Amino acid sequence: MKKLMLTLAISMLFAPAVHAAANASASSTLPPYGKDKPIPAPQIAKKTLANGLTVWVVPRNGLPRVDFVLAVRGAGFAADDKQHSGFANLMAGLLNEGTAKRDSRAIAEAAQGMGGSVGASASHDGITVAGNALTSNAAAMLQLLAEVARTPSFPAGEVQLAKGNALQGLKASEAQPGFRADRALNKAIYGEHPYATTAPTVEAITSVSDAYLRAEHAKRFRPDRALLVITGRVTEAEAMKMATAAFGDWKAEGAALPETPGAMLNMKPVRIVLARAGSVQSTLRLGSPGTSAATADLVPLRLTSTIIGGGFSSRVNLNLREEKGYTYGASAGARTYRNGGGIVGGADVRNEVTGASLKEFYGEYRRIGTELVPEAEMSMNKRYVAGGYLINNQLQKAVAATLANNWLIGLPPEFLGQYVTMIQKVTPEQVREMGKKYFVPENQSIVVVGDPAAIAAQLKEYGEFVVTDK
Repeated sequence: MKKLMLTLAISMLFAPAVHAAANASASSTLPPYGKDKPIPAPQIAKKTLANGLTVWVVPRNGLPRVDFVLAVRGAGFAADDKQHSGFANLMAGLLNEGTAKRDSRAIAEAAQGMGGSVGASASHDGITVAGNALTSNAAAMLQLLAEVARTPSFPAGEVQLAKGNALQGLKASEAQPGFRADRALNKAIYGEHPYATTAPTVEAITSVSDAYLRAEHAKRFRPDRALLVITGRVTEAEAMKMATAAFGDWKAEGAALPETPGAMLNMKPVRIVLARAGSVQSTLRLGSPGTSAATADLVPLRLTSTIIGGGFSSRVNLNLREEKGYTYGASAGARTYRNGGGIVGGADVRNEVTGASLKEFYGEYRRIGTELVPEAEMSMNKRYVAGGYLINNQLQKAVAATLANNWLIGLPPEFLGQYVTMIQKVTPEQVREMGKKYFVPENQSIVVVGDPAAIAAQLKEYGEFVVTDK
């Protein structure tokens, strides 16, 4: 019996090596990867209605379903004043909780009866209202979506419920060190720009009323600042007819809100410790101003972000997680919006390696801006970016959302079909240039949430840190 157990133990010990050798032998005979296929350039029919509403139609064969996305530019977080930070999210969530004709239950039942759904969400640069239904109910669904977007009633009871839920959500978020770190870093990156204050406060939530919601909706929701994307099993003529019937009589009220200004690019780096007494780990964030989406840097910067910190096989994650064992996960990369952007990196690490983790971030940031990325690493990351993009945009719902979101941040409709090809053309020299331009270690603000007593000595070499409880 002992001999049998010894034999099994030896077999299990060497099994991984044998399995790896077998895989290596098999992989050497496999054919090379095929070339990535770009998304076929969609045939987009475009029209601007008399009221200024832009309509894009993308007919697609497939399931008998039609998807709609209405994107309203300038209605998102950047339109919120400082007294109502995060307000756009509250307003978006309340759009389908009651209209001039129906209450929330009637809206939900109507959507379900059409074999679909309708809802809204907010982003930095706008609000999107999305809906879908079976082709046979497409016209009725677009009428429902128009009703939700154009004539929300913001019932007092629903508003109070939403405010209560928002306060509870904020309380839960405040207990998370990542939320505190991100909020502080946004202010460090954007200063007084509206992009700095996208998180709500207790005062911002409690000050909202149904009257304020109606007033802000009237200012923000305008046909001349909106795009309607229609995609699915529908002809161009049918789609345009539905769009005109649902939105043709939509009229703007008053003057449009001013355009969001460009974010500052020369913010002075700060050093902040957000005190969390007794914490056994530190939440690190590094950040600096970046760039808006509609620039020539966008595509090479996205690939650079993936290489340095955009996935499991990225440099900072392999370094801090796999090699050093400092964290369960680390990330870094660019965030791009219509009027600005940021470079953000971070990880949750053990107290005793707080300073060492910052050193590794600095090292990777410096390396991406000074050394050429090897061809094998370039190829792997190009396939990762292209493959993810292709998979994510297989469904027509995703195509409609991508077109709408690209429009909100200032990208043309053709970008959808061009992106993969553009990624494939990025060179190691371009990546190095992006690193040199955006990932300079000394330009990064540093925010740490942790126990000051446990980490202060490790942070000294990175500058003078302000310790605060906020």
